[in-house]
Amino acid sequence: MPAVGASDPKPMPNAEHAGKPGYYTIKPGDTLIRVALENGQNWRDVARWNAIENPNVIEVGQVLRVLPPMQDATAVASRGVGSGKVEARGLDAKPEPVSGGVAAVGASAPAASATAGSAASAAPVPASVPNPAMAREGEEEPQWAWPANGALGGGFEEGRSKGLAILGKAGDPVLAAADGRVVYAGSGLRGYGNLVIVKHSNTYLTAYAHNQALLVKEDQVVRRGQRIADMGATDSERVQLHFEIRKHGKPVDPAKLLPPR
Repeated sequence: MPAVGASDPKPMPNAEHAGKPGYYTIKPGDTLIRVALENGQNWRDVARWNAIENPNVIEVGQVLRVLPPMQDATAVASRGVGSGKVEARGLDAKPEPVSGGVAAVGASAPAASATAGSAASAAPVPASVPNPAMAREGEEEPQWAWPANGALGGGFEEGRSKGLAILGKAGDPVLAAADGRVVYAGSGLRGYGNLVIVKHSNTYLTAYAHNQALLVKEDQVVRRGQRIADMGATDSERVQLHFEIRKHGKPVDPAKLLPPR
């Protein structure tokens, strides 16, 4: 039996849970924001559940809990949450950023500088504030509304397009599709440009990408139809709103949930 020396690597927290439902193993290129989005969670909650003080510093091979500590992971295994897979493909199949916002992870997991307006912070991440608009979250289907008035420039396609492309002019209003709380507002996820993510319940998140300007901040309660951003073309070849609805982190076709126009 080989001797155990001082140079032996220290086991990472949660290493014994690798591959189990409710946990995710960090891979090169991952960011905390993307891991949270793909698992239907607030990135601040994921940081808190895993005692991550600096969200810019996550390591390849690190195992993160992506469900609340009091929630039974086996009860949601069939939903694919925490399955250990985060799709590498973003909106435009671009790689994650190496710096700015919440950093992507490389082989050496370098820390990145936080940028103004992004979600990254070197300070300990606070717990999320309860949302009065979500007092019965997980119990009722949100009352959906269209997030913009423009023509449809592209639809949802399983495995290829994770949402709708809604066309318009720079500065057109982008509206919250349902009541909820902003869990991300920034530009730290490459391929999405200036991005807003709203959590509506334990089940649903919506994402609003490519905005010219963001009009809300993290932890802000928003109401259906409230203007949350101005349409733009950040990280996009044309002015558009890329709109996603995610159920338990998995993209679903918004056209099947939004009301008829």
